[in-house]
Amino acid sequence: MKLYIKYMVSLRCKLMVKEELEKLGLHHTTLDLGMVDVLEDLTPTQHDILKVNLLKSGLELLDDKKSILIEKIKNVIIEMVHYSDELPKVNYSDYISEKLGYDYTYLSNIFSEVKGTTIQNFIIIHKIEKVKELLLYDELNLTEISYKLHYSSVAHLSNQFKKVTGLSPSFYKQLRQKRMNNLENLGSL
Repeated sequence: MKLYIKYMVSLRCKLMVKEELEKLGLHHTTLDLGMVDVLEDLTPTQHDILKVNLLKSGLELLDDKKSILIEKIKNVIIEMVHYSDELPKVNYSDYISEKLGYDYTYLSNIFSEVKGTTIQNFIIIHKIEKVKELLLYDELNLTEISYKLHYSSVAHLSNQFKKVTGLSPSFYKQLRQKRMNNLENLGSL
């Protein structure tokens, strides 16, 4: 039996879900972001207990088909941007459509209707979050980051970054560095 869980976006979330399943004596074969494949059928009581306990942890057990599909779309994007070593070479629309087995137009329409934003905008926001993360690690320069995240140019990445954050990537990096220096100076007082 497949269960879909909203806000399950990290390894910590996976561990919480695993723990809750074990408390109920349930076994799973697969535990991915947003989805767990449970071997047993849940009783209504187990379902209710799991739902309440997940909510206490900030997670939500999904029941309706639209919400489940939206969560699947979000998880494919989050996994693609944040947890893959390299973004797919194909169009994101083809990638998402292929991963979920639905026509992209259908997915796009449902996502926009429910979330009030486009899949493309959701991808951009997550790519910019990834850029911020990579800037903070300071292992790659902006050219390498733009290449890694499949931007057509550094200028394109910078424009998109500024549109989303209101800051240039270099200013963002300086700001973060200044904060880190201030925190270090506080520690020496």
